[in-house]
Amino acid sequence: MPAPILWNTKIVAVEIEGTYGTDATPDGADAILTVEGSITPMEGNDVSRDLELPYMSADPTIPAELHAKVNFKIELQGSGTAGTAPGWGKLLRMCACAETIVADTSVTYNPVSGAHESGTLYFYVGATLHKLTGARGNAKFSLTAQGIPYIEFEITGLFVDPAEATRPTPDLSAFLKPSLATSANTPTFTINSTAFVLRQAMLDLGNQVENRFLIGSESVLITGRQEAFSCTVEAQPLSAFNPYTLAKAQTEVPIVLVHGTAAGKIVTLNVPTAQMQRPQGLENAQNITEWPLRLVPLAASGNDQWTLVLT
Repeated sequence: MPAPILWNTKIVAVEIEGTYGTDATPDGADAILTVEGSITPMEGNDVSRDLELPYMSADPTIPAELHAKVNFKIELQGSGTAGTAPGWGKLLRMCACAETIVADTSVTYNPVSGAHESGTLYFYVGATLHKLTGARGNAKFSLTAQGIPYIEFEITGLFVDPAEATRPTPDLSAFLKPSLATSANTPTFTINSTAFVLRQAMLDLGNQVENRFLIGSESVLITGRQEAFSCTVEAQPLSAFNPYTLAKAQTEVPIVLVHGTAAGKIVTLNVPTAQMQRPQGLENAQNITEWPLRLVPLAASGNDQWTLVLT
């Protein structure tokens, strides 16, 4: 009997494609340091043949619309050098985001509405290689007090027959140790310039990822987006901040969240025009009243609903 395949030895590597659906052959230098990685390697539909037989029997099927999905989290941490893209930057580019680098200064990510990049993702489990080509996906930025900030990815790509392959040696040096979300490490969280005590926050890019399998073209597309921002904060007197009035008036307010304090490790999430949504209840934590708030990032001039700036 062969030795069992150890799950925690998986390797993930990704590279941006020059031509859609053409294997970009990521190697060890393109490895990604993942958390809670998983794969559904052969998604699709089973088309029944609906045969009319002279006896009772199950129908045979034909697999169709084959694709694969990979889910994992990345620790949200900069590269350590201002103006140098982080190791996870390619993944955001595969989620309909642009990457703008200012040498020695900053790396900025923002949503784009066209010319979406695609990537090739290699997922090794033991010596078995699962390939996703033409891959695109969705991402969520999440932060919880006393926890590690993450970017959660769901990547969808075209199916390629799995095969045995030589495992690369992953270079994970681009992935630095993260810092916990604490008062010292997360110095700024404001809504409409009002500072809040924050329990958790999440920005969901809300990408609409569609598998489009037609004759002459098979692809994974991002055809729309519905961003959503949510957070849980300590409630304040309404004289200081009134979410009910803001929601009723459909008021658009800015959100700023800054995590990190050292150069090259500062991550700033800006949502300049977020519409306050109806508050849905109150929460009790340690006998302290908290607000779960929902806001919708809106575009002002287009593709400016949010930015993630690394400095």
